[in-house]
Amino acid sequence: MSRVLVVWCPDWPVTAVGIDAATPGAAVAGGRVAACSAAARAAGVRRGQGLRDAQRRCPGLVVRERDADAEGRAFETVVAAVAEVTPKVEVVRPGLLAVAAKGAARFYGGEEALRVLLQDTVVEAGYDCGAGVADGSFAAELAARAGNGGVVVPEGGAAEFLAPYSPVVLGRPDLAELLWRLGIRTLGAFAALPAGRVAARFGADGALAHRLARGEEPRPLAAAEGTGDLAVHTVFEPPAERADRVVFTAKRLADELHAGLAAAGAACVRLEVAVEFADGRESRRLWRHDGRLSALAVADRVRWQLSAWRPEADAVWGGVVRLDLVPDQLVPDTGRQEALWGRVTDPVARAADRVQALLGHRAITRPVLAGGRGPGEQVVKVPVGDLPPGGEPDGPWPGRLGAPAPAVVPADPVPVRLVDAAGADVVVSARGAVSAPPAALVAGDEPVAVVAWAGPWPADERWWDPERARRRARFQVVTGDGAAYLVTVEGGRWHVEAAYD
Repeated sequence: MSRVLVVWCPDWPVTAVGIDAATPGAAVAGGRVAACSAAARAAGVRRGQGLRDAQRRCPGLVVRERDADAEGRAFETVVAAVAEVTPKVEVVRPGLLAVAAKGAARFYGGEEALRVLLQDTVVEAGYDCGAGVADGSFAAELAARAGNGGVVVPEGGAAEFLAPYSPVVLGRPDLAELLWRLGIRTLGAFAALPAGRVAARFGADGALAHRLARGEEPRPLAAAEGTGDLAVHTVFEPPAERADRVVFTAKRLADELHAGLAAAGAACVRLEVAVEFADGRESRRLWRHDGRLSALAVADRVRWQLSAWRPEADAVWGGVVRLDLVPDQLVPDTGRQEALWGRVTDPVARAADRVQALLGHRAITRPVLAGGRGPGEQVVKVPVGDLPPGGEPDGPWPGRLGAPAPAVVPADPVPVRLVDAAGADVVVSARGAVSAPPAALVAGDEPVAVVAWAGPWPADERWWDPERARRRARFQVVTGDGAAYLVTVEGGRWHVEAAYD
């Protein structure tokens, strides 16, 4: 069993957007809390909460959108500082890195001395962290989170160290919930189950989790050094001056790498990404991932690596002239996964990758259902290849329209007037009272009689945030020519928000 030292920077998505631990703040993605500071947790904010619920628990919560590029860019400072102390730094993700502890510990006078040295190094670089040493990266990460800044777990003591932890730390919510219903409340109880029974009951992923609970490596066989024969690369002519072109080329290269690994019957657990710039500089990073690493995940890691090197939002220094993906450590492919790097894309997906590489990340999008009150808010466009938002927000979205949904939502609202019988604009009060029944819908100079209407559905949104607050009311109207519209008044002005078919 290899000895691993893990450096963990707490709440890294929050730190990367400029919120310190003493400030109650959260980084949000898709309307939910992706990470929060220690002060926010003390006020009752938790990861995965809806934003409104989090702000209800912590009225002074500082909210910022999660920025994956900022996370990668800021973490480069930590990686560089650790690399000055010991080589072969493996980046698991922004906020978490690992190094082999054995050789470095001998050089610096023991594992505890190495742990303290790396912790001090990161703190001197300006970031809080914990450092832990244990048998295997899973136990080492928990050791980094334990105590006051981390601990050293004695060799052979990983199973005993892990035993009191809840199965939640395995990162498999469905498995943890099932184990809880079965009365298995700790990793120690889970580890005590016969391995064969676990595999039969919970499948291959459950067997892997069982190995982690026992303090063993996720794979039974030791990883071998990678071979350059399986490496893939591309040369950019002319140099790629935008990061998104490099990122989506990385997705294509990841598919090629998968094909080579599948032919060799191997799986990659550590990947080296090498980026060469036109000005002669080079960026090399090792990325560790013991589970399934899709082509999109490879592209994310290339983007994080580039974000630490580029001075502007989209430009990279002098342009990228070469990109290499080199499998650094291989293990036999046991067949428990269909493909390490994701399925080979179909012709449509490959064509989409090529278009995105030429025109940019958002050149091709697909509609994904999301939460919201208005019809235009209930569908978001997600770039092809990206993951959809993390689940539909559960609402309850007071003021949300019920079925049937409108058939057409214009890209830009169409200005109109909704008037009463006297020709005056219909007004909706703060209490939702209508000044007079709608009599006509005026688009330009042509009024069309309103023969039926329903509403209003008022919506007072983000009242706690003056800069983002919105107050509006919606009506459904049917006109004399047989058309049906969803019209909205906001700031005293009416517009057609959608049309029914």
